[in-house]
Amino acid sequence: MNVLDASSLLAAFGALGIAVVLFAETGLLVGFFLPGDSLLFTAGLLCVSGTHSGPHLVLWQVVLAALAGALAGAQVGYLIGRRGGRALLARSKAKALHKGVVRAEELLAKYGYGKAIVLARFIPVVRTVLNPLAGVLEVPARTFTLWQVLGGTVWSVGVVLAGYGLGSSVPNIDQYLLPIIGLVVVVSVIPIALELLRARREARHPAGRRDGGDA
Repeated sequence: MNVLDASSLLAAFGALGIAVVLFAETGLLVGFFLPGDSLLFTAGLLCVSGTHSGPHLVLWQVVLAALAGALAGAQVGYLIGRRGGRALLARSKAKALHKGVVRAEELLAKYGYGKAIVLARFIPVVRTVLNPLAGVLEVPARTFTLWQVLGGTVWSVGVVLAGYGLGSSVPNIDQYLLPIIGLVVVVSVIPIALELLRARREARHPAGRRDGGDA
């Protein structure tokens, strides 16, 4: 079994695997590398009857598992943050994780609690670190819970239904399963790529240099 491969995870664990992976990705800092987006989309595809490229899943079970993992994971991540999350983040040597922390802090500063918590759900790595970071920054528990439930529901159910809708509308969708999963993976990392480009531009043209040039 390959934990980075959505089809492999679903073949091994079915709907239960969805709950476990989303819990780890959104609640435990060690889960930032897990394939949340592609897992949800693939699960939706495999709910379509007639698909033979993987296990046949039941849509309502997939939706419940996705909701349970995404919502419970975020809440646990928040509690971890309240009890020493900053120290855990500091100990990590993963560069992607630290970049995610920077982006999560920027989202909170730019959009405020509600929008940032919802938007983070759609950005890999950021959705892993924002939950404990919200706990570190002492975002009110009621506010965090409200927005993480809203964001988690839209993200998890929305991606599953997108996969199911595509599978229902395209005949013999299983013939294109691997290319579709690859496309989902590419789309999911676009926000990270954009952030890397932005950080590189800022490194080349720091604010101090621009101000000096203008003066």
